[in-house]
Amino acid sequence: MPSHRRGAADSGAEASPSSGPRVLKKYPNRRLYDTRTSSYITLVDVKRMVLDGEHFEVRDAKTSDDLTRSILLQIILEEETGGVPMFSTQMLAQIIRFYGHAMQGLMGSYLEKNLQAFVDVQTRFSDQTKGLYDPKTFTPETWAQFMTGQAPLMQGLMGTYLEQSKTLFEQMQEQMKSFPGLPGFPGVGKR
Repeated sequence: MPSHRRGAADSGAEASPSSGPRVLKKYPNRRLYDTRTSSYITLVDVKRMVLDGEHFEVRDAKTSDDLTRSILLQIILEEETGGVPMFSTQMLAQIIRFYGHAMQGLMGSYLEKNLQAFVDVQTRFSDQTKGLYDPKTFTPETWAQFMTGQAPLMQGLMGTYLEQSKTLFEQMQEQMKSFPGLPGFPGVGKR
């Protein structure tokens, strides 16, 4: 739960629900202040906003620099170290190899589009199975058991996802042709 202490320098009137994204201020003491609720909040509260699909921005309290990505990366780090990680060591190493490489921008775009395609498939699956389960109590183990009984439906959805992924990769390959003399992907073929 958020701590509901007001900051002396904050009026809380900076952002209303209809005037744009919710604004969170980050202070040098590493505290986050929610200008909508006029209270200090934690990363857990920010994670809840993400899960609820709420649009927000995190701004440095002094400079107004956008710190949203930094805060989201902190949440990912906590999730990766606190439970069952989503990213393998090999995958993280591959991602790191793209930083500073000519393909960095294309890879970021590819990953973003591929993730969106996966979310679209997941949404369609959720819509088709609505009412069969309670998403709030659905654990990864329950999901695995559920999926074993859904093979035909999943084959169709995953086929769609794989086709979208293939199309995205082919589009990325086409974009790569505009880079003359580009040496392939970093780390590919290296062991």
